[in-house]
Amino acid sequence: MKKLLEQIIKFGFVGGICFLIDFAISTGLFHLLNHVTSRSVATAAGGFFGFTISVVINYILSMKFVFERKEDMSRKKEFVIFVILSLIGLGLNEVILLVCSAGYEASAFLLNTFNDTLWFAVSKIIATAIVMVYNFISRKIFLEKK
Repeated sequence: MKKLLEQIIKFGFVGGICFLIDFAISTGLFHLLNHVTSRSVATAAGGFFGFTISVVINYILSMKFVFERKEDMSRKKEFVIFVILSLIGLGLNEVILLVCSAGYEASAFLLNTFNDTLWFAVSKIIATAIVMVYNFISRKIFLEKK
């Protein structure tokens, strides 16, 4: 149990670093694109690029500091599995962001309370929390030495 708690703390630390990278890229790109395209396109593009860049960094840090590698799995296979699991996470991330965006557009209260960028930031935090739980469980199951 102590080992699992230490692993969760390390995962949280690595995830926090990657979240900041993802958040900065996602929010910055959303802010730039929101002025030249629709809110939905800006949301999807910001979410996609922030998430993708953070996945590569997350793989490197996770496999170095968080999870014990399976000895019988090649690095190539390990990376492919990591990317597949991350793509599923990206799908969850994008769906959650788009649902939050649709909810924002449909709510007079939210439109009057938050500006576009602030609501996107709140949406990104919600999506990240949900995807983080999925990521830990799926990587523990498929990538870690038993």
